[in-house]
Amino acid sequence: MGAIVSVVACPSYDEQDVKAAFRRLLAPFGELDFVKPGAKIVIKANLVSMLKPESAATTHPALLTELCRLLISKGAEVVVGDSPGGLYTSAYVNTVYSVTGVKAVTKTGAALNQDFSHVHAENPQGHTLTSLEYTSYLDKADAIIDFCKLKTHGMMGLSACVKNMFGCIPGTYKPEYHYRFPSHAEFADMLVDLNERFRPALCIVDAVTGMEGNGPTMGTPRHIGALLASDSPYACDRVCAELIGLDPEGLETVVAAKKRGLEPEYEVIGDPQRFKISDYELVRTRKDLSFNREFKGILGKLVGGFIRKALCSVPKVKKSKCVGCEKCANICPAKAIHMKRRKPCIDRSKCIRCFCCQEFCPKGAMKVKRPIIAKLMNR
Repeated sequence: MGAIVSVVACPSYDEQDVKAAFRRLLAPFGELDFVKPGAKIVIKANLVSMLKPESAATTHPALLTELCRLLISKGAEVVVGDSPGGLYTSAYVNTVYSVTGVKAVTKTGAALNQDFSHVHAENPQGHTLTSLEYTSYLDKADAIIDFCKLKTHGMMGLSACVKNMFGCIPGTYKPEYHYRFPSHAEFADMLVDLNERFRPALCIVDAVTGMEGNGPTMGTPRHIGALLASDSPYACDRVCAELIGLDPEGLETVVAAKKRGLEPEYEVIGDPQRFKISDYELVRTRKDLSFNREFKGILGKLVGGFIRKALCSVPKVKKSKCVGCEKCANICPAKAIHMKRRKPCIDRSKCIRCFCCQEFCPKGAMKVKRPIIAKLMNR
């Protein structure tokens, strides 16, 4: 059975635009007919950090509020939650709720998650992630709705449906997972394992205002004017990639899902071409290129080292923006950053290119640097 990707116009976050867009968006899915009275529904939003809605880093509260209203009208009990980067504690997460504006959902009768416990579990069906630590409030859900934001991403290229499920991992465990799965392919496989374990019943994408450039937290807001929904995170990510000019076949999450036979045939309802942006500023990353299999022994190491330096994007600090807060050094899973004269210094021999420093720098001082040779090759 094929999947559906619904794409509709939503010109703004004004209440009337949002209501009209949701009616069209959800019509192909029977207007949430999988929701039964008394069902416990968790909306897994993207609340990556303490950033205001206008930054375009988080799922907009106007959209979350309307979805909560629709679910509650069907008799559902609704909880909105996420595990942002940082401490997974009541004090920190409730501050994130406040700054991102999602406290507005409580006016509909929905609740914000206040269970900050987590649980360890084996995951024998996982290809890469055979055990995990995850946020335990998800266990109370009869169904999960993955409500993400369309953004560029320093490590994975795209942050949308598949990447959003990384928020199932408690904030302080996230660097550990980057270290456990340092290559792009391994990390993508881990993300697919998360999606297969928690299996969101529906994925919705906030692409009214997306983020381009230095995403997923310090990029530039870019108006797209669309909402997307799908019963397949993989099909939806493929359409999202096409909207912003990314080749889906170059995305590691798409590749990982395709290898497992998880990417379904799908029907697009709506006209995504009208929302496609040809000059969207992307974060161009490269796959891990060691070439050790093609060139054995010392030659393989020499070639692999040259290729990595010549073609692979790396994080680099823009010192004029850095305030010396040390967050990058504290969050780095590989311990590759130390502070010198209140500025971060990156040990390239330790750096695993997870871009955690770039993602969570509160001033946008960490950038994705593409080597000159890589830039010339892509022209």
